[in-house]
Amino acid sequence: MPPESRHRFDRPSLRKRATPGSEESIPRATALFSRRIVNSEPRELHTAHTFHDVLTASTADSSVSNVTESTTQVIIPWSTPELLAELASAWDLHPVLVDDLFHADQRAKVERYGDVLFVVLKSAVYIDAKEEVEFNEFHLLMKGDALVIICQGDRFIDGTPIPSDTGGIQEYFANEKRSWTKDRELLALGPEALIYRLLDTAVDGYFPVLDGLQDDKDGIERQVFSGDTAAAERIYLLSQEVIDVLHNSTHLNRLTQALGNGAAKYAIPDDLRAYLDDVTDHLTRVLAEAGELREALSQILNVNSTLVAQRQNEDMKKISGWAAILFAPTLVGAIYGMNFDDMPELHWAFGYPMALGLMFGLGVVLYIVFRVKKWM
Repeated sequence: MPPESRHRFDRPSLRKRATPGSEESIPRATALFSRRIVNSEPRELHTAHTFHDVLTASTADSSVSNVTESTTQVIIPWSTPELLAELASAWDLHPVLVDDLFHADQRAKVERYGDVLFVVLKSAVYIDAKEEVEFNEFHLLMKGDALVIICQGDRFIDGTPIPSDTGGIQEYFANEKRSWTKDRELLALGPEALIYRLLDTAVDGYFPVLDGLQDDKDGIERQVFSGDTAAAERIYLLSQEVIDVLHNSTHLNRLTQALGNGAAKYAIPDDLRAYLDDVTDHLTRVLAEAGELREALSQILNVNSTLVAQRQNEDMKKISGWAAILFAPTLVGAIYGMNFDDMPELHWAFGYPMALGLMFGLGVVLYIVFRVKKWM
């Protein structure tokens, strides 16, 4: 059934959270997490207060382990102006890039500022109860062997809601670690591989969204042919969700094209390009299915308009028929109500019954005619 109300998902750029009651947990407004990925194997997740603490721990871990091929992954579930300012200062980020970090609700894109790669991703989750697509934005910053992931919404990139405490986040990444076994070959290709893995996760999340939209489209078709007058509004609202999916997937497709165009310039391994081609292929399917769904909704809207016009036409036939039936006795009564002196029926004993019979007879004749013509 169509929802009673629909609210566009608000994607604020910066979110401050209330401090959890537990004394052991770090306040959400200042918590960030990091882990080293060595030989495609993620190590223990560490919790820190500041970005400086993360860099210090990463440097110490590198000097102790003496590992050259590794990646530092930093996750910021709840960004704050202070934390972003510290990140900008620590990495000496370009002012334009800093401005983008402080302002969310951007299209998916990829940009380079010197030795810093900046990527904006948009993941999608379908909320069936509201018949809405919820988009979550992520900012990825890569410099050297470090990748910073800034969440601008309330979900991780795979659609899982961000837990309200650090313990829940640590449990999430502990469970996620099991899925890394199939990505060992990919993650062995360097820190860029982690970006491609996140991009692939975001793109794959669009398929369940399309499935949900398709299910609601099927429901709308049944609603249209059942004669529900609320179908048109539901078609318009669902079409808007499909258009949003088309727009975001189109920008993601441009992002993959930009990454592919820069592969040769920035010496991206051929194996990594193959993974990118696979992501592009998935995006092509998303765009095709979303386009077909939009066209199907447009056709359903046309069918609904035709059915509404047919129902209105049938209603007009009935209204016209009853108007004609009621007009017959009105016409007879109007003639006999003119009160001329020289009207023979006025002084005739059977004049009144004849007038009533004529009114009734004309009505019955018209009703039979309209029934035969299927107007009634």
